[in-house]
Amino acid sequence: MPKNRIVKLDEIRSRCQSCSLFELCMPMGLAEGDLDKLDSIIKRRRPVEKGEYLYRVGDPFASVYAVRSGSLKTFTSTRDGRDQIISLHLPGELMGLDAISSNQHICSAMALETTSVCELPYERLEALSLEIPGLQHHLLSLMSEEIRHDQCHMTILARLPVDNRLASFLVNLAERYRTRGFSSTEFNLSMSRNDIANLLGMAVETVSRLFTQFQEQGLLQVERKHIKILNYDILHTMHNRCGELDANDEEADKDNSSSSSP
Repeated sequence: MPKNRIVKLDEIRSRCQSCSLFELCMPMGLAEGDLDKLDSIIKRRRPVEKGEYLYRVGDPFASVYAVRSGSLKTFTSTRDGRDQIISLHLPGELMGLDAISSNQHICSAMALETTSVCELPYERLEALSLEIPGLQHHLLSLMSEEIRHDQCHMTILARLPVDNRLASFLVNLAERYRTRGFSSTEFNLSMSRNDIANLLGMAVETVSRLFTQFQEQGLLQVERKHIKILNYDILHTMHNRCGELDANDEEADKDNSSSSSP
């Protein structure tokens, strides 16, 4: 897959075997017959238009979804009726895995732009994982990655200064685009400033101020929703504070454990 290309919706193909995102959604090394089995259970839905729901909180869980193009946000509602954004989902990512244990969706998913997804009925996917080596392990790995991402996000909200939070958000997006073969330094940001502020736990005025500050510092070039990263190294250094805080917490846990031992 060519590197450093800008996301183009018309480059996404139809069949699972020929999809440019297949290696991200599903494990590599599947035999041709296994590919046909996997392709046979996938439902191609009509595109989800901007503002439409893919699923809502409380809906019965029946399928997981692979994002082919576009982007979606997942969110839940607080007790006072406000929406709390949980995550942003990009092409090549699976959605709905968090509903497996409760058998119903615990959050809502809404398209931020015209979005194409593949629907994988979970019962058929689960049965197929018994036939295809590595498929079940891959699904568990994806769930583990979601947990790791959520843990880091909670650390960001609880511990990092606001400028580090925005830097971490941008670096995370850049790395996810790079993994998918797209440009890691130039991309469109489908989330609004309000949504970014909600996700990162800050005021929208703070987000706008930080984007201006990052531009003045020569870190970014911003034109409406188009983001161009000019100094990735500095942003990555700011992002690394999340990992440093996690490491410090682990060391503190070890010290506390040692001191409490007889």
